[in-house]
Amino acid sequence: MASTGRKAAAAAAAAAAMQDGPTGFMARMASIPRMVRDVLTGDYDGLSRGRLLLMLGAVLYIVSPVDLLPEAILTIPGLADDAAVAAWLIASVLGATSAYRMWEVGHVAAADDPRVVPGEVITH
Repeated sequence: MASTGRKAAAAAAAAAAMQDGPTGFMARMASIPRMVRDVLTGDYDGLSRGRLLLMLGAVLYIVSPVDLLPEAILTIPGLADDAAVAAWLIASVLGATSAYRMWEVGHVAAADDPRVVPGEVITH
């Protein structure tokens, strides 16, 4: 059973997706290749390579004909494991694309502003 934090995260991701509408959803999906590229090149550190690998594994698990709990034999539990993986994947992708798109907007705005000097901000 999912923890309260996971349920809240899934609900927040679903609410964000519904708020964006179909155009926003397509913009999120279109940002995935850029996000993957920026993660792999090290430009974006808001998503780890390990988490990206887990997301890829979840996609492969869902589309793979081989399951840990086969649907043909176990019916409901066999479908439940796919549903759980799909729910995690959807929440993860929505959260990752939201954070990435916010980073991307700030990153582009900073690159266009000649007063901004790239670097780190150290707070005490």
